[in-house]
Amino acid sequence: MDGGIDATTRSDRWGYPVRTASDACIAAIDAYYDQVLALGRDRAVIRRAARHDPSCVLANALAAHFLAGKDPAESSRLLGAASDSLDNATPYERAVFGAISCVVADDRDADLAVDRHFELLKEFPKDLLSLKRAQTLCFYMGRPDLSLNLVQEWSLLGNSATECPAELGRMADAERAARKGLGINSCDFWSQHNYKCHFEEAVKFMEACSSTWNSCSSFMYTHNWWHVAVCYLEGDSPLDKVLEIYDHCIWKELERSDAEPTEVYVNALSLLMRIYVRDHVHHIAERLMSLANVFKDESMWHVEWHLDVLALWALASTKETSKAEGLLKSIKSRFSLMSRKKQQKMQSALRLAEAIYEYGRGNFQSVFDLLGPDFDAIGFKMIGASDEQLDVFNEVWYIVLLNIGQISKAIEEVKKQVSKRGRVPFLWQLLEKAHSMEGSSDAPLQVNGQRF
Repeated sequence: MDGGIDATTRSDRWGYPVRTASDACIAAIDAYYDQVLALGRDRAVIRRAARHDPSCVLANALAAHFLAGKDPAESSRLLGAASDSLDNATPYERAVFGAISCVVADDRDADLAVDRHFELLKEFPKDLLSLKRAQTLCFYMGRPDLSLNLVQEWSLLGNSATECPAELGRMADAERAARKGLGINSCDFWSQHNYKCHFEEAVKFMEACSSTWNSCSSFMYTHNWWHVAVCYLEGDSPLDKVLEIYDHCIWKELERSDAEPTEVYVNALSLLMRIYVRDHVHHIAERLMSLANVFKDESMWHVEWHLDVLALWALASTKETSKAEGLLKSIKSRFSLMSRKKQQKMQSALRLAEAIYEYGRGNFQSVFDLLGPDFDAIGFKMIGASDEQLDVFNEVWYIVLLNIGQISKAIEEVKKQVSKRGRVPFLWQLLEKAHSMEGSSDAPLQVNGQRF
C-alpha cells in the first residue's frame, strides 16, 4: 500500500496519515497526544484507541509503549498486533513502530532507539510525541547533551523547541524558557516545574500554581509538591511543614483511583531520604517503614534505576536486610545480562546502588571505598534522575566523609556545593560541624565572601 489518503485512512493531529477507518480510534490517539504532552492523568486513553481499531498499527504501537512498564505481557501482545498489520500501515506508522520497537525491546539498545527517533523526526518533524519520547529516552540514558542536539536539529526543521534541558546546567536558559511558557499558558505544568527561584519565592510561586495540578499525572503532581517540600527543607522551615506536604500532597495521591503508584514512590522516597540525611530519622520512621514494605514485593523492582537505588536505601535502613540483599543481587543479575556496551555505561550506576545499600546499613567506610575520593553525583545521570534529584546523593557523600574522619575533604566538597547553591542552612550546618570536628570552630565560616 502506498500510505495515501483513502476511505480507510485518517490524519492525526500532526497531519500524518494513519491507516484506520475509525474516527473514534484517531480521536483517542489525538487525545493521547494531548495527555502525554500536557503531563495529564488520562494517558490510558490510548488503550481505547487500540480497542476501537485492533488492526491500527499506530494505536497498537503507542498502547504497547504506554503499557511497557505496567503490563509487559499486554504490551508485547499489542506490539505483535501492530507488527501483524505493518503491510497495511502508512510510512509514518511504520516509522513510529520501528522507533517504539527499539524502546520497548527487552535487550534495548538505547543508542539505536535514539537514532531511530532522529530518523523519524527528520522525515516527520511535526510529531511532538516522538520528540518527547526521544527526550525521555535521553534522560534515562543520562545524556541531556544528546537531548539538546535532538531539539536543536528538530528546530532547524522549522519547529520551536518546547523544553530547555535544565539538566545540562543551563539554568538561566531553562528559567527564560519557563517564563516564556508561563506567559503563553499559566497552567503549563512543565514551565511551572522549570521556574527556578529560591526558598520563600519558590514556595509562594509553586503554591500559587498548585490549584492547577489536579489534572497532572501522578508523577508531575507529586514531583511539583516534592519541589515545594525541598524548598521548605532547604529554607530551614519547620519539619512539620515538609511532613504535611509528604502526607497530604504526595502519599495521599495513592488514594486516587487513577494514581500511578511507582510515580508516587520515587518522589516519596526521594523526599524521605533528604529528611533522613538531615538526621530526622525518628520523625519519618513509620513513613519509611510503610515505603520499605512496598518494596518487599519483588514485582515493584526494576521499574527504573533511580527507584531501585532509593528502594535499596529504604530496605537497608529499615533492617529489611534479606530483601535489600535480594534486590541488590537481582540488580547485579540483570546487569550481568546486559551487553558489554551497556555494562560500560551502567557500571557507575551499579556502584552507586551498592554504595547506597551500604549507606542504609551504616557502613560508611564501604560507601567511601565503593565511590572513591572524587565522587560527584552529577556524573550519575544514567540512573534517570535530574540534577536536583541527584543532590541527595552528594549530601550522603558529605555525611560519609564526616563519619570516616575525612574532615578536610568534607569541608572542601561542601564549600564547592555552597558556592553553587548559596546559603542552604543544611550545608552551612555541615560546614560548622566539620570545622568543629577539625578543631577550628572559632574561625568565621566564609565561602566566596559569604559569611555564616
